[in-house]
Amino acid sequence: MGLAFALGIASQATAQEIVKARYDGPTTRYPHGVLGDEIEYDTLVVRLSDGREISARWGQDIVFEDLMPRVVDVDGDGAPEVVTIESHETQGARLSVWGLVDGALAAKAATPFIGTRFRWLAPVAVADLDGDGLVELAYVDRPHLAKVLRVWRYEPISAGQVRLSEVASLSGVTNHRIGWDYIAGGLRTCGQGPEMVLATGDWSEIVSVRFDGAALSQRAIGAYSERALERALRC
Repeated sequence: MGLAFALGIASQATAQEIVKARYDGPTTRYPHGVLGDEIEYDTLVVRLSDGREISARWGQDIVFEDLMPRVVDVDGDGAPEVVTIESHETQGARLSVWGLVDGALAAKAATPFIGTRFRWLAPVAVADLDGDGLVELAYVDRPHLAKVLRVWRYEPISAGQVRLSEVASLSGVTNHRIGWDYIAGGLRTCGQGPEMVLATGDWSEIVSVRFDGAALSQRAIGAYSERALERALRC
């Protein structure tokens, strides 16, 4: 695999922050179609706070099999990173965290690939789920097949070094159907800490899921419908 980088303007200014992100470089070389069509993207583009755009492009093997990049502060330093879904042509999807390293856009950490072509994951939340000051990344692993919620903790351990560890999992939940161009559910905070809102694996019920730092626990909210799920996210 190869990764190519491009800089919108050659001059390097003082430290900048990522303010927006988007995908570019549409490609059909990974024809999975899980999001409703067979077009994915090979390039991640970010806009910096000074207005410049910089990008990173996967030259082969990998695409961004995603709806849109998520701009969020993952390492807690006050400056946003970008969280993406990437898929390898033989190994399936993974969740990846990108950021600025010496002024360039670079991949900082990633979960393992699922391991099989045309196997995908659907993000649920990027947040401090247990209140310990560290951010967790949560996704449903193979929401159409395995239906397992996985939670990974992102922990900076030294300058330029990151530990990304799986800390909890829960079977029997989902947040996506094949062909949907959106991901259902997400994160809500209704006064008692963050909760992830998903559907049961058979789409019969809506559940809220909490992470206490050691394990995941779920609570039934009510019968599933798209409208009920939207109401649940609004508390």
